[in-house]
Amino acid sequence: MPRAWPVLFVLSLLLWPQAGPVLDRAEFRFVRMEYRDSAFARRGRGWWRQDWPEAEMHFKQGIERLTRIHTGDGHHLPLTDDRVFDYPWIYATQAGYWDLSEAETTRLRQYLERGGFLVVDDFFGPGEYEVFREAMARAVPAQPILDLTDDDPIWHVLYDVNERFFIAGLRHLGLGRGFGMQRPAGPPQWQGIRDAKGRVVVAVNFNMDVGDAWEHADLAEYPEAMTGLAYRLGINYIVYAMTH
Repeated sequence: MPRAWPVLFVLSLLLWPQAGPVLDRAEFRFVRMEYRDSAFARRGRGWWRQDWPEAEMHFKQGIERLTRIHTGDGHHLPLTDDRVFDYPWIYATQAGYWDLSEAETTRLRQYLERGGFLVVDDFFGPGEYEVFREAMARAVPAQPILDLTDDDPIWHVLYDVNERFFIAGLRHLGLGRGFGMQRPAGPPQWQGIRDAKGRVVVAVNFNMDVGDAWEHADLAEYPEAMTGLAYRLGINYIVYAMTH
């Protein structure tokens, strides 16, 4: 009898659930959209990387702490990668600096028609808005960009987001690297694009920087109220995308 325990131990290792399959069954992954910069906004590493990877790392920690959603490792993919259809939620930052090709806008339309959800963040002023608007007009020409009213379900799906205010980037607080304080380009606007059934498929954070609030959640100088709102917005976007 004493010699039976090694056999039982080996059997327990074979039958016990392993870590790999659990990670594969993640309910949510933060996926960031890769894109080519427009000619006037070219930079070394690409604007799609702004706040990466700290923004999604900190936001993931908040999701795990505040919800029971099982999160997996984040990814970044171009729209033309077929794997994009494996992930029903995707984030694009600095949308005023992107230069989406016809192939990319066609793929974005297919992605949204199949139930995908896009969050667009961190772009400011009429010039950047026009770059974003033009790309979306090609991607979903029949669906306008609309203001999301206070009673929209997206604000109440988990958290009741009854108060929305400007979420600043470090540059607006005078905390940026070597830059003085910059004034916002205009009032913050929470907008969306709906599909033919009325479901929000694109959440638009205009004249605000939600990604900075995630990235700098551990920075003592960054306002806690802005971080709290950014987390509630992001989690509501995820839960809405998963349930609508």
